[in-house]
Amino acid sequence: MKKLIVSIKSSGESLSSFKKALKDARKGRLKGDHFELAFDTKKDFDRFVKNLSVLSAILVHKPKSVYELAKHLDMDVSNLNKLVSFFESIGAIKIKTSTVAGRTVKTPLVEYEQIEFDLKVA
Repeated sequence: MKKLIVSIKSSGESLSSFKKALKDARKGRLKGDHFELAFDTKKDFDRFVKNLSVLSAILVHKPKSVYELAKHLDMDVSNLNKLVSFFESIGAIKIKTSTVAGRTVKTPLVEYEQIEFDLKVA
C-alpha cells in the first residue's frame, strides 16, 4: 500500500532526513512504499490540510478532468486549478494530460491509499 507521510520540518531537518533516506537507499534498506511530504511553513501545511477534501474527492470520484472534479466539489474551476497546481507542485497528486476531441484534458490522480501525519509536539 502506497502511503503519503505529511510533516512540518525546518529546512535543516528536511535535509537531514533526506541524507538519511539516501544513505538507507544506497544500502538497500528502504522502508516500504511511501513518500514523505515535509512542509517548512505553516501556511503551506495549513493550505494542504484545509483542502484534503480535494484529494478525497479525486480518490472517490476518479474524475476524468479537473472540470469534472469541480462539478463534484461544486467549486469554481479556476480556483480548483490553483489547488490542483499546488498539490502537483508538492507531489501530492500527478496530472495525466491527454487530448480529447482536440482539447487538452488534465486528469488528476492520487497514487496513495493512505495519508499519515507525523507531527511532533515542541
